[in-house]
Amino acid sequence: RTELALQEIMSSGGAEDDIPQAERKTVTDFCYLLDKSKQLFNGLRDLPQYGQKQWQSYFGRTFDVYTKLWKFQQQHRQVLDNRYGLKRWQIGEIASKIGQLYYHYYLRTSETSYLNEAFSFYSAIRQRSYYSQVNKEDRPELVVKKLRYYARFIVVCLLLNKMDVVKDLVKELSDEIEDYTHRFNTEDQVEWNLVLQEVAAFIEADPVMVLNDDNTIVITSNRLSETGAPLLEQGMIVGQLALADALIIGNCNNQVKFSELTIDMFRMLQALEREPMNLASQMNKPGMQESTEKPARRENPHKYLLYKPTFSQLYTFLAASFKELPANSVLLIYLSATGVFPSGRSDSEGPYDFGGVLTNSNRDIINGDAIHKRNQSYKEMHCLHPGDLYPFTRKPLFIIVDSSNSVAYKNFTNLFGQPLVCLLSPTAYPKALQDQSQRGSLFTLFLNNPLMAFLFVSGLSSMRRGLWEKCQDYLRKINRDIAQLLTHSRSIDQSFLQFFGDEFLRLLLTRFIFCSATMRMHKIFRETRNYPESYPQLPRDETVENPHLQKHILELASILDVRNVFLENTLDDY
Repeated sequence: RTELALQEIMSSGGAEDDIPQAERKTVTDFCYLLDKSKQLFNGLRDLPQYGQKQWQSYFGRTFDVYTKLWKFQQQHRQVLDNRYGLKRWQIGEIASKIGQLYYHYYLRTSETSYLNEAFSFYSAIRQRSYYSQVNKEDRPELVVKKLRYYARFIVVCLLLNKMDVVKDLVKELSDEIEDYTHRFNTEDQVEWNLVLQEVAAFIEADPVMVLNDDNTIVITSNRLSETGAPLLEQGMIVGQLALADALIIGNCNNQVKFSELTIDMFRMLQALEREPMNLASQMNKPGMQESTEKPARRENPHKYLLYKPTFSQLYTFLAASFKELPANSVLLIYLSATGVFPSGRSDSEGPYDFGGVLTNSNRDIINGDAIHKRNQSYKEMHCLHPGDLYPFTRKPLFIIVDSSNSVAYKNFTNLFGQPLVCLLSPTAYPKALQDQSQRGSLFTLFLNNPLMAFLFVSGLSSMRRGLWEKCQDYLRKINRDIAQLLTHSRSIDQSFLQFFGDEFLRLLLTRFIFCSATMRMHKIFRETRNYPESYPQLPRDETVENPHLQKHILELASILDVRNVFLENTLDDY
């Protein structure tokens, strides 16, 4: 392929003999690197998606070739322009592939710093207008490359909370799509318009806006910061387990999504990451990292993002995570999915008798489905039952279920004596609360951004920055007090304390208790199914119904002038 390309290029560039040997070699080397890079990049698709070790050396080789290719085209731009006819969109394609590499490296390592690297390459493409000439060529496939670049750039910006850039990109993408469909009259117009609708809905999913004095929107980040998790005080006796791996599963019908991330998945993944640091010093030109260079200490737990997985996909990833879990580590499973309820009556009360949450049904199990519908005594097939997770409780397991049938997981049994906790969402929300389910679950919002969730249930939709920051400070104080309540409790199950040594899990546990206490005090949350639950159960009087914590929640409500939304003397109401 390279030889043919070379002959064409050389013959079009004038008589072959006129071309100096050095320039001929430059073009040959460039073609070789370009071929090699494409070959390696395409091979990434064949790597197993699970298992953390198999892919690293292949990624390293791919990075190496792209590093060489990028530097090579920079050093020999003049020759490549003259002799190869290198176009700006081709440079854009190389930069775009490098951006994709960094993004996929982030997905596989959960290291947020790689998102910054992806962002710097994608930004360079836009700043230097690498794709600007594409519209002049009569080639729809080139325009599609440009549109895909925009979609990928938007995903990275969403993950980095660069909402101002996202809004600019959406406007540019919208213009590009209009131009593309006008010029080429293609069949994929509907698909591209759907991309625009999805990202617009994604940006507007937050129910509360925080505003600067000039009414611009404040971008708030919900990743773990230095001051995020309540510190452990001296004398607190907690376990030494560390969160090492997480499965984040999204299978809710009609929830806002973009790319393969539902809004719930997006929120939960940020709750399991630290604020990103820049890996390379910020230079004007995007700099390539040494391919094997990694931060000295892996800051974030590794995670798999599974959008609408089938049962077999989910189980495969679960087994891979379980197999690779290091000693003294925790596996977290987050399930945001539609509830599946038992179809028949069962006399027993086993781990397969309460239903569970939906897994995706592949088209190829139609027969199985037909049989299943005929016989009510069979269990639901496309469902993750509590019993399906029993084998994995041989290691420390932390489960979060956000579903209309989360209570199915209350009927867990700890068979192996390992630390095991399930945090379970309410199964229904009060009718008086406007239905927000399409824009993400309220329970997950509490775990990701408790103040925003508190404002939403208090009926507030916007807030000034100064007041927001004051409330965030107060919430940090509440979190510290919740941490003390947990560690000082005499009757709490030891599993909670064994997980409490890990910063991420500590924050999730304190936010869960804050969520539960808030809902129990709220005037319109009056039914048992409106409250979160947990396995093992928390001692209510020492945690979610503790008078000290209730006082704090009323104080927070007073700062926001919404005290009338909450019950004053909650203890008398039970």
